[in-house]
Amino acid sequence: MLNTFSSVRQYLKFDITRVVIDNFVFKLHYRWTFVMLLVATLLITSRQYIGEHIQCISDGVIAPVINTFCFFTPTFTVVRDLNHTVFKPGSEPPGIGHYDASKDQIKRHAYYQWVPFVLFFQALCFYIPHFLWKKWEGGRVKALVFGLKMVGLTRYLKNDSLRIGKLNVPSMAEAEERIKDIRRTMIDRMRLNQSWGAHLVFTEFLNLVNLLLQITWTNRFLGGQFLDLGPKAVKGRWSEELSVLDIVFPKVTKCRFHKYGAGGSLQDHDTLCVMALNIMNEKIYTILWFWYAFLLTVTVLGLIWRLLTLCLYRNLTFTRWSLYWAKPGRLDEKELAAVIDKCNFSNWMFLFFLRTNLSEFLFKKVIYHLASEFPNPEKDNDINAYRDIGAPTSSSSQKPRYPDISSLDTVDAPLLHQRHPATPTTEPSDMATLAV
Repeated sequence: MLNTFSSVRQYLKFDITRVVIDNFVFKLHYRWTFVMLLVATLLITSRQYIGEHIQCISDGVIAPVINTFCFFTPTFTVVRDLNHTVFKPGSEPPGIGHYDASKDQIKRHAYYQWVPFVLFFQALCFYIPHFLWKKWEGGRVKALVFGLKMVGLTRYLKNDSLRIGKLNVPSMAEAEERIKDIRRTMIDRMRLNQSWGAHLVFTEFLNLVNLLLQITWTNRFLGGQFLDLGPKAVKGRWSEELSVLDIVFPKVTKCRFHKYGAGGSLQDHDTLCVMALNIMNEKIYTILWFWYAFLLTVTVLGLIWRLLTLCLYRNLTFTRWSLYWAKPGRLDEKELAAVIDKCNFSNWMFLFFLRTNLSEFLFKKVIYHLASEFPNPEKDNDINAYRDIGAPTSSSSQKPRYPDISSLDTVDAPLLHQRHPATPTTEPSDMATLAV
């Protein structure tokens, strides 16, 4: 049995080095729903669990012939015998009573031929938004944070890196270089990173649109019986009335087969077919109904959360709690305020995913250096003037307002030097790299 589902095992394995570029709701769509639909497809197409998909009873016709014919030709049930008032517990299966072609109305069942194709197509549809987001995201977050999952141990390694299986713990020197890379990237992207957040919002909204389309399509595929399938199935489970599952997924159906007899006349064979396949179909679609209901609720809540981030991302309290929710840890509020004041929504989301993937130790350093780049303009002494005057001496009793940035590289601080073009700057060759 495990060999049957080995093809979907790669989507369920836990990888500690995996970089997070989306949220929990997104994963419910492209990972859990995608895998669930693939497993359902494998179950339907595998004969080792349900045997032959259809077995028909007929005198005078070879069994493989009638089975194949009735599987590819829609079987049917008699509508008159599907009435709830006619059904009695313990009686014959519903819909297979006497059939008069000139009087009785019938209900044809051909969906079971298409179930595996529909399930597989729906699985692909749930993966499309994730595929688009990965393409638009472009691996930017991974390029910055890959290999920094366990950077909290770096402080104990000094100049030596450590590798544990697939997990690499960088040395302190390597971590400092990565911090500089992250700082430079954030500064460079402040004016270029305009559409990154819009693409994320679009794909999250696309998840909701796709889910509604799949629910609508499934309802039409099952003849309009899917929208209330879950509650009716639960109700029928504890009552003696005719269950909706016996109507939508009949276990015994009728099939008509015509062949010429020995005398050349046309013979009509009215056969009964046991639909073993529908035993699995009813379980799959009942589970899917409850899963889609849960997924729809969570997706709507996720979009409400995204709307809050769009409206409140400049709010310090909201940002502090959002980053804490991404990964617990305390941050300096003044430094955080200086950073988010310069961020648009795309930059804020980029910062959020950095927090999700970085340890508290490393993220504090990133915020510290970014805050040095973006001072609070409302303060009475500007950081550029502070740079010109110089930091207070150690003998001074005044507490420094800003960190020592006398050796800040001009290449790493483009926005800092653009604020006061008249301010004289030191040649880059004369300046050292900022110490972490």
